Amino acid sequence: MENITSLFSQHGLLALFFGVLVEQLGAPIPALPFLLLAGVAAADNGVFAVQALAVATLASMIADSVWFYAGRRFGHRVLALLCRISISPDTCVRQSELSFARRGIATLVVAKFVPGLSILTPPLAGAMGMRVSSFVIFNIAGTLLWAGSGIAGGLLFHNQVGQLLAYLSQLGDTAMLLVACGVALYIAIRIWRRWRVKRSVASLPRVAPAQLADLLERGEELVIVDVRVSLAPGALETHIQGARHIELSGIETAPVDTWPASAKIITYCSCPNDASALKAAYLLSRRGIAASVLHGGIDAWIDAGYPVETIGHA
Repeated sequence: MENITSLFSQHGLLALFFGVLVEQLGAPIPALPFLLLAGVAAADNGVFAVQALAVATLASMIADSVWFYAGRRFGHRVLALLCRISISPDTCVRQSELSFARRGIATLVVAKFVPGLSILTPPLAGAMGMRVSSFVIFNIAGTLLWAGSGIAGGLLFHNQVGQLLAYLSQLGDTAMLLVACGVALYIAIRIWRRWRVKRSVASLPRVAPAQLADLLERGEELVIVDVRVSLAPGALETHIQGARHIELSGIETAPVDTWPASAKIITYCSCPNDASALKAAYLLSRRGIAASVLHGGIDAWIDAGYPVETIGHA
């Protein structure tokens, strides 16, 4: 135990820096063990705790700044990339948007404590046009709170963590095997959950923007459902003409009995892989209502040159 903490005291800052940096860049490697070890090493050295907090904050801000400017430069396309490479379900983007809509920039303060929010919040903040000064202030506050909590946990429970390290040292190679199996099991569960979600929506029909435009031109009876998260009061947003705004969280209680029985139902969103629109169509199917999904969402509709309406949120 003393050898491990001594080694971390000497080289732990470098390990902590890269551990936090790699996790915040999106790798499925948790940084919490590094923070806890930093807290354990700081039990006999208060200066090390301050140094560890500064190093963890610096590493996190570097990674978060990269994603923030990527979001500002590429918009929601960078979120689509994150969803493609992530082992988390695509609905994490919707949850991030919902958190911003409900809590505003305070989301940056709590994001690192919420699975799925940490990696997506910086690029989403950039995509939503957040000011750099606001991002820096609130993101540093959240990072200090997150890193400080991890280091404080190591300080508070340094005896228990020490006993665990001593036990793992006795196990030798068996301990490494157990840790590897635990990580593999975690990744396997997340991949299985993602596969299950994709399978549940794979059979849902899609409608191309040109097909929807043709249906509108022919005067077909349609119910177009916009499931995007509402913006802040007074904000302007565009939507497809005649679309009904029902957030995904309200789909299961929406008064669908008032919709025309012969109408064709089409859902759309502005999210990677049409995740929210697919989930909405799936929830409607569970209520006995067949629904299609606008492929590419409102972004594909606008890119195709079709008209939209500008609305304001009360």
